[in-house]
Amino acid sequence: MVDTMALLPSFIRPTRMTKRSASPAGRPPAGDEAVLDAPDDRLSPALVAAGRGEHTAAAGLLATTRTAAEWENRDRYARRLAAFARSRPEWFQSWRAAAPDDPDALLVGAQLAVDHAWPSPARAELLREVSPHITAAARADDRDPVPWRIALDHARGSRAGHRYFEELWEAAVRRAPHHYGCHVAALRYLAASWHGSHHACFDFADTAAQDAPADSLVQALPARAAFGYLTDGCGPEVPRARLDAAADRAIALSGRFPAADPWPAEVRNKLLYVLLRLDRRDDARAQLRLIGPYATSFPWERFSDDPLGHFLRLREHLLAAGPRPVPAGLIPQPPVPLREHGGHVAAGDH
Repeated sequence: MVDTMALLPSFIRPTRMTKRSASPAGRPPAGDEAVLDAPDDRLSPALVAAGRGEHTAAAGLLATTRTAAEWENRDRYARRLAAFARSRPEWFQSWRAAAPDDPDALLVGAQLAVDHAWPSPARAELLREVSPHITAAARADDRDPVPWRIALDHARGSRAGHRYFEELWEAAVRRAPHHYGCHVAALRYLAASWHGSHHACFDFADTAAQDAPADSLVQALPARAAFGYLTDGCGPEVPRARLDAAADRAIALSGRFPAADPWPAEVRNKLLYVLLRLDRRDDARAQLRLIGPYATSFPWERFSDDPLGHFLRLREHLLAAGPRPVPAGLIPQPPVPLREHGGHVAAGDH
């Protein structure tokens, strides 16, 4: 196995909505419907039940992912359930009251605590107060890497030192060497700590992808680094060939999943932006057809208060007949040159 940690700097290495649009020719196979952040068939019943104030479906779903070691699903579901609990807390409060030591409730609670603190101007201070929630989730099931992903995000937000982050990273990859969420958290930490060092981020992302199975979401990590570089607008340049290679790797991963599938939707939406910034419109159209109706908030919420509407306008323009260029307002372009040298990844969204 290639040691992805060798590519980290020395301080880290070990010592929801629906809209319609017009239907131009070439519309994706799902027709003119588009949904934002649609849950999959397993998560949807849990959210519906939570909306009724019932927690048993959510508890059963997360227990299944833990028993089967479905760590990518577990991470995704925990995020979505925590987001739902922010606006509709009653079902989660009853779950915690009924089963205060449940590893799955503790996991959602840890994510929820971080989410509550993140938007505050006093983020670093508030995050330090929620550390016990993450510790409790990690201790509840020693196999589970998801509390360690939360801990990695927490370390970035609380401005933790490099040595501490290194310890968390070691613990995370020991439990799941190719867990996408943990790798994204490490990439964001690199970006935040080494602002301007695009190459450190790309080196880490490229080596992690080379080491990962062909169907692992880690194959999309270089494209995420490319997205960060293309939306940053500062730092040295990255060679165009490296950006294209990141996009090609993500295209290959996207092709391994069925069309109009919510599971790879965020990877495909992010890839769509990267392809458009690289002026690879034919490849972008192909991704639109694979995306089908499944728009995701990320990355479009970075550019618009109406991410679904932004996606629909972009889709309609791109699939319309003729070689018209996509308006700049639909693909915001910070002044990042696409020549033959250098790049940087922004700290990224939480």
